[in-house]
Amino acid sequence: MLLHLCTWPEVEVYLTHSQGLILPIGSTEQHGPTGLIGTDAMCAEAVARGVGEAVEALVAPTINVGMALHHTAFPGSMSLQPSTLIALVQDYVLPLARHGFTRFFFINGHGGNIATLKAAFAATYAAVAQAQLPQADQVRCTVANWYLCRSVYTLAKEFYGEQEGSHATPSEVAVTQYLYPDHIKRAPLSPTVAPAGYPIYGPADFRQHYPDGRMGSNPALATPDHGRQLYEAAVKDLTNDYLQFLSAP
Repeated sequence: MLLHLCTWPEVEVYLTHSQGLILPIGSTEQHGPTGLIGTDAMCAEAVARGVGEAVEALVAPTINVGMALHHTAFPGSMSLQPSTLIALVQDYVLPLARHGFTRFFFINGHGGNIATLKAAFAATYAAVAQAQLPQADQVRCTVANWYLCRSVYTLAKEFYGEQEGSHATPSEVAVTQYLYPDHIKRAPLSPTVAPAGYPIYGPADFRQHYPDGRMGSNPALATPDHGRQLYEAAVKDLTNDYLQFLSAP
């Protein structure tokens, strides 16, 4: 069930039996010479919709732009400031909490969002309390990173070993190949496996150390069939996690 395809009476009925909402969040940033700029948002959205279908949960519109300042030396990359993302999460959650939603399950596709999301949750709890909502003490937010699911991690290691890397990975590229087979990109990669191990600072420094945008990865190993298996594993794991989140005190 997609929130933006519902009417308000349908949402009102939904809230009589569930107060949970799934919110996909990703990023719009470079993913190397063969990875789509929308990879992080597209993967999170697809997995979120899969989980929503599995448990008949509402899925909110995708937050497509995240905190990706270190990627902005590459054309096409976009980013929110951390303070903007914190404010955005508060502005998303507060009106929904007023309507009666209390469990906000963020399915995330971008590592750069994690620290800011955790800060946003703390700020959101304070804002909900300040608003003196009757159910303020029941509001819970959590972030679930699809690419770190145990089954996904196991498959990625099986498929790609040490060539998985940490950005523009074959696993995330494979998922986009499965989802968007008409947009598979091929390009020579040199070196085959990208460099790794440098810490992340500003955008210019990032591009100097990772000149084609990849970090320790070889996305040429990706296949659409790998993507299907990774997607299905993520949906299965996060379906269980979402149900546990709903039932937790």
